[in-house]
Amino acid sequence: MIKAVIFDFDGIIIESEPLWIEAEIKVFDTIGITLTPELCRQTTGLNTQDSIQYWFNIHHWTAKSKFQIYKEIMEAMQVLILERVDLKEGFLDVLQFFVDKKLPLAVASSSPLRLITTSLKKFHLFEYFSIINSGDNEEYGKPHPDLYLGAARKLGVDPVYCLAFEDSFNGAISAKAARMKLITVPDKHDFATTRFDFADLKLASLKDFKNKDFEYINSLN
Repeated sequence: MIKAVIFDFDGIIIESEPLWIEAEIKVFDTIGITLTPELCRQTTGLNTQDSIQYWFNIHHWTAKSKFQIYKEIMEAMQVLILERVDLKEGFLDVLQFFVDKKLPLAVASSSPLRLITTSLKKFHLFEYFSIINSGDNEEYGKPHPDLYLGAARKLGVDPVYCLAFEDSFNGAISAKAARMKLITVPDKHDFATTRFDFADLKLASLKDFKNKDFEYINSLN
């Protein structure tokens, strides 16, 4: 039986993945590294520090410190979130579904707490989540299960009774490694692949989530 619901943030609550790509391309261009949207998707689901380390291992730049790159990406994202971010289509209906069921809700995201808070307050959603477990709180980001395990621990719910919503492959691995039930909503370029077949349910859009889907998830051992 599902006793709590834990949402990923980027790509589930807000439509931020294109903005992360835009910010990364812009900042890495300042040190002569040309990234493309396709290249940026290689690190989708990782926290920003791990993403920067991934590219550093390949390019070994010296023009700026990794911390400076991180700082500039965060500053760019703060502006983009305030100016241009939208909620993920269908998220409000999914949120209301679980609010009506009076299930405790949490966020487990590799994003820094300040970006999560900025977005939730922008859309007046902050008060719906009793727990926000961000990349600032755990030693390891996704695909390690720490973010989901930490959220479940703070909720006081055994992970096996939690339902996670994820859009990225690394995030999906994280939730399943935490032994949670998992609904994935992959980007359209990933939907037809078999990468997410280990999920309990795969949806093309949050708009497709129905009560029958919850009943199915609830019936799983």
